[in-house]
Amino acid sequence: MAIAWMFGDERTEGTVAAMRRIVVEGAIVPSLWRLKVANVLRNAVRRGRCDEGYVDRSLDRLGQYPITVDDETSVQAWSATRVLARELGLTVYDAAYLELAKRSGLPLASCDQALIAAARASGVEMLTG
Repeated sequence: MAIAWMFGDERTEGTVAAMRRIVVEGAIVPSLWRLKVANVLRNAVRRGRCDEGYVDRSLDRLGQYPITVDDETSVQAWSATRVLARELGLTVYDAAYLELAKRSGLPLASCDQALIAAARASGVEMLTG
């Protein structure tokens, strides 16, 4: 979802609505989130989609949002997260987002169709793109 906010060709009414909600209410993300965002942006630079200056400005803006990094992500990795990944056919990385949403009782914001389907099957409220 964060990447969709940064690139106009991926931005939708749903991603903008989710962003506005996060600005007001805040969000919590798994500890791997910063690595995933940084990796996607690194690949965007490699593909010529943007330059490092754009990445720096985007990360500065993203860093201003009231987003909290969850300290429990790694604790859950070998238990609840792994079980969710196995049962729902997700990567462990994606299951980390679902595990956090379930544990916190907060909605999950995602544009990933497999994760959206798994979250809905698990009864987790979704904010989708």
